[in-house]
Amino acid sequence: MTAPPTNPPAAPEAVSPGLQSWRMFRQNHSALFGLAIIAVIVLVSVFGPYVYTVPPREMVWMPLTPPGESEYLLGTDYLGRDLLAGLINGGRVTLTVGLAAALLTVLIGITVGALAGYFGGTVDDVLMRITEFFQVLPNLLFAMVVVMLFSPSLINIAVAIGVVSWTSTARLTRAEFMRLREMEFVKAERSIGAGNARLIWRVILPNAAPPLIVVAALSIGTAILFEAGLSFLGLSDPNATSWGRMIGDNRPYILDSSWGVTFPGLCIFLTVLAISLIGDGLNDAFNPKLRQR
Repeated sequence: MTAPPTNPPAAPEAVSPGLQSWRMFRQNHSALFGLAIIAVIVLVSVFGPYVYTVPPREMVWMPLTPPGESEYLLGTDYLGRDLLAGLINGGRVTLTVGLAAALLTVLIGITVGALAGYFGGTVDDVLMRITEFFQVLPNLLFAMVVVMLFSPSLINIAVAIGVVSWTSTARLTRAEFMRLREMEFVKAERSIGAGNARLIWRVILPNAAPPLIVVAALSIGTAILFEAGLSFLGLSDPNATSWGRMIGDNRPYILDSSWGVTFPGLCIFLTVLAISLIGDGLNDAFNPKLRQR
């Protein structure tokens, strides 16, 4: 008597790499905590000025009023301006400049690194010498020179930060392109007549994206710190309120009125911390070795 046929085991359900990465990210509690912090900061910065309508640059009370001693929750600065209004409006400026500078950093870095890693040879040598030139420059000093030459506007600050911060992104992109350009799928695309532009931007770049996404996320935090440093030194738009400028303006009164420096400094700390936690979570999520555990 023959045994009844058994059903073959069901094939495991295919899961896209993006969904796997998202599942890994959700399991990282630190990354979710950072995501929650940055979400709150962004929401307050974007919608806060419409809810809390106190002008951030107008004197509303006695100067250097401590928190809780007036109707203004976080007190006032050395000019009698509401600190809470300054933090809300300053967050919008700081985040905008940081995001714009990070986008420029990634754009320049990926373009230079992709061309150098794909073509190699003379193109690689020339682009890497340019990269090394920018890499050995003192970044903050170079950014200060650029801002002073072209006036301290928000656009110029973002451009200055982007111009001095792209070298690490370029080197990482170059390494990824040098690794991927000899892969079989790239050779297959080349064999059917794909041009260089398609191979660079449509074939290799999407496969090199995971580490670049992590670098892009972390570059936002670096750009925010750069902007805070420039604003602290007075190299910022005088008509815009930012967290770094608030720290610089209230620095002479830090011993007697520390709240004018503490609150914007805490905002910068929480923002950069949250971005770092998100970056670490993205790094773990895109790591195939961790994904297989």
